[in-house]
Amino acid sequence: MSVEKREKQRLRLIEISLKFFKKEGYKVKNENVILEGYSGIPRRFDLIVQKGRREQGVWIREWNRTIGVNVIIGLDKASDDVSLSNPIMIGGKFSDHAKSYSNRRKITLLTKHKMARSLR
Repeated sequence: MSVEKREKQRLRLIEISLKFFKKEGYKVKNENVILEGYSGIPRRFDLIVQKGRREQGVWIREWNRTIGVNVIIGLDKASDDVSLSNPIMIGGKFSDHAKSYSNRRKITLLTKHKMARSLR
């Protein structure tokens, strides 16, 4: 797949994500933000969304493969480092280990299919 086509798919997924969050009552605060964590490491998030007083970091991964637990752990650590609760991962498909870890750590996993179905 060409870089152009991949970037076009990513932008489409971001567009769907923005519509989904607005429909679900979230306020999208920032896009493509880098926050410095307590560790001193810069942490990048595709979106920062807010519902009520709670801000959540969002990673969007438009990959042609299953998202594994290591990526979810990375999101969890990044969110914890910058004091964002209950992060959200958007992707195509998630491994069983990723789903299990996410359930234990209260990380929301969203697929493009699930968001598109909600927008109908």
